[in-house]
Amino acid sequence: MGTQNAPLRLTDYRDLAAGHVTRPVWDFVDGGSGDERTLAANTAAYDHRRLRPRILTDVDKIDTRTALFGTPLATPIGLAPVAYHRLLHPEGEVATVRGAGAAAALTVVGIFASRTLEDIARAAGGPLWLQLYWLRRRAVLEQLIDRAEAAGYEAFVVTLDAKRIGQRLRDMRNGFTLPEGVAAVNVDPAVMAEAHQAHEADSAIAAHAETSFDRALTWDDLAWLRARTSKPILLKGVLTAEDARLAAEHGVDGIVVSNHGGRQLDNAVPTIDALEECVQAVAGTMPVLIDGGIRRGTDVFTALALGASAVLIGRPFLWGLAAGGAEGVTDVLRLATSELEHTMTLMGTPTLADIDRTAVRP
Repeated sequence: MGTQNAPLRLTDYRDLAAGHVTRPVWDFVDGGSGDERTLAANTAAYDHRRLRPRILTDVDKIDTRTALFGTPLATPIGLAPVAYHRLLHPEGEVATVRGAGAAAALTVVGIFASRTLEDIARAAGGPLWLQLYWLRRRAVLEQLIDRAEAAGYEAFVVTLDAKRIGQRLRDMRNGFTLPEGVAAVNVDPAVMAEAHQAHEADSAIAAHAETSFDRALTWDDLAWLRARTSKPILLKGVLTAEDARLAAEHGVDGIVVSNHGGRQLDNAVPTIDALEECVQAVAGTMPVLIDGGIRRGTDVFTALALGASAVLIGRPFLWGLAAGGAEGVTDVLRLATSELEHTMTLMGTPTLADIDRTAVRP
């Protein structure tokens, strides 16, 4: 790619990616639930905040390094869990983690990855966490936890906002089903059968969730998971102070403020609007991560200023994967980190520790 056409913003990768996949796959990645109000609000909410730069601070050297649970990271920007990367590139998650490793960034691998946990781990050059949905068949979760620990995954992220799949109208209109050759290869095929069967005016993904996800799950069930692993456990899908406080009380190690990228409850609060109350509720007892709507370095800075320990990006790295494989993922992470460095310089904050609430106007 010549420099004249090189992407200069994360959203430039969106335009590149759209030409590399079929329309149903693009709608699966790009779409949200309902009227897509939360999808739009996630990004718009960042536009409603303004930064307050400081002058006469030494910003000759900018340091974006951080650590989570003792693991050093070159950037506070990691990759959110997303299923079925082979929809976007033949190498799937193997390309993704190679790309993230080149940027020394965290990858949260999805439970419905389309490459094996072991292949992903062998290709990784950076830390890996595994995302879980709470399936009715706990034996499947037990096997995944054991395999992940044996392969070197360092934490588990439990997504809890999807007891029923949101009304993703684009997928319903397309009758979206997984194409041949793309499957959740780490999960028993019997669990995944519905995801491969076409449903008229419905999504096979939604039909699969109806039969596989445990809707009876409560806070009390977390004790089972805690007994299964000594690795850090994070809860993803937290949007309120009440749930953040309960997470702390139930002994989890971190939370991810998330509305599933606008793909679950439409008109749910944008994640950046929910962040501060969740941070205040846990009162420094655990890391608080955030995803949803992050499209530029100033968005990352804003989230860090409002108390996030790190951020996770979803669609932007998928755009990079579709457009350029592992190199595209690396480019997206490096571009986002470069934009963060640029913002930190102009804001007068040479390290992440220098970024605080005073940097953002309410």
